[in-house]
This record gives sequence, C-alpha cells and structure tokens, in this order.
Amino acid sequence: MNSTVTKSQISLISSLQHKKFRQEHGLFLVEGHKSVLEFAASPYKIIHVYCTSRTASLLSDLTERIPRTEVSELTMAKMSGLKTPQGVLALIQIPETKTPAPVYFKGCYSLWLDGIQDPGNLGTIIRTADWFGIQSIICSEDTADVYNPKVVQASMGSIAHVSIYYAALPPLLSQLSMPVYGAFLNGESVYETNFGPEGALVLGNEGNGISSEVAVAITKRITIPRFGRAESLNVAISTGIFCSMLKAYH
Repeated sequence: MNSTVTKSQISLISSLQHKKFRQEHGLFLVEGHKSVLEFAASPYKIIHVYCTSRTASLLSDLTERIPRTEVSELTMAKMSGLKTPQGVLALIQIPETKTPAPVYFKGCYSLWLDGIQDPGNLGTIIRTADWFGIQSIICSEDTADVYNPKVVQASMGSIAHVSIYYAALPPLLSQLSMPVYGAFLNGESVYETNFGPEGALVLGNEGNGISSEVAVAITKRITIPRFGRAESLNVAISTGIFCSMLKAYH
C-alpha cells in the first residue's frame, strides 16, 4: 500500500461525478467499504482503491491484487462526492454490456424502467430488485445513468448483483412471449392479480408514468389501490410492493 496521490488523479476522480467523463474514461466511483467489498466479490474489475488510515482495517478481506492507496482525510474529502466521506473509495471499470435477446428473459421476472429520472429512485429500485431476487433490469435510454454516484450510493452495492441494460423499450417488449405488466393509476389491483411464473414489469417516469410508446406493448395494466388521500406513491416504494406481490405467487 502506498500513500501518494497526484493532483491529476484527484482531478480524474472528481470528474467522474459527471456522465461525460465516466463515459470518456470508462470508469465509475463506489464509496463505502461495504459497497466496495460487494463489487470486489463480483465480476466487476476494480482499478484502484483509496482509503484512509481510519478505514484501512475494514478492507482486510480485499485481495492484495487490487492496488490500494492510503490517503489523508483531507485528500479523501477532495475525491469524495459525499458531504460526509466514508473513507473508502474505489475506481471501477464500466463493463461492456449488450442487451440480450428476448428469450433471455423467459422463465423469470424482470423490471423495465421507462424514463426513471431520479438517481435515488433508480438506486433504490436496483436494491429492491436485488432483495427480491430479480436479476435483470432493462432501462429506457432516457433513464438515469446507473453509474451516477447517487445511483451507486442508493443501491448499496446491489449494482454488483443485478444485470442492468439500456435499450429502446418498445421494440424489445413487443418481442416478449410472456405477460407484460404495466404500473398505472388505473388497472387491476395488484392484490387481485394472478401472476404467472414469468413476466416483465414496467414502471414509468415519476411524473408522467409509462409513455404512450411503451404502453402499446403492455398486455395487462395493474395498480396499487389507494386507501387514503395521498396523491401518488414514490416509484421506488411502488416497485417494492409490486415485487413483493410477484414473489407471493412463486
């Protein structure tokens, strides 16, 4: 372990807060020792880990093959995108992904996200999918970037466990030979829907819902009934309710 970090390295790390530079360098940031260890145990490639003397012992399970640099608390604060840095930060390579053929989604449930814009919502949805054992999420091209630091932070390491793809949803959904459930304000109650062994669950934009282009591919509209006076449910919370009901039928 060494303890030197240059201004150019700090500048590079800071730049990864922005999608343009993540794409340019093919790297993203993960902060917090628990999340870093989750990625270390996954197929993702960790390029470098930075820690402070306070947090170095938390990385004892990290293989020595991963380069590690111990930095001061001040340097960590310069690199971190958090108001309260967690003392561990990793540079991870963005993997090349290709959206699989529709047959890949047979025999299970997958989540399809149409224009989810809030990074916190996306991260929480990924974490929820991981909790319920849903292994694939397909995002529309205008959904938030999965490697946005706020998404990564909210997912709490679950990005390492869930396959996430970006694609134009309508043509792909139209090729699925299984039920396509869409979350709408009006539809069959999720508590009365008889879910089968496989299907796609589509969730829409926080303000506008599922787009008309994607709605064409929906084969069954479902909803979470309202019993009180709240105007709407947060999309991440809705995802948890839908996923819970899907699993209740298996």
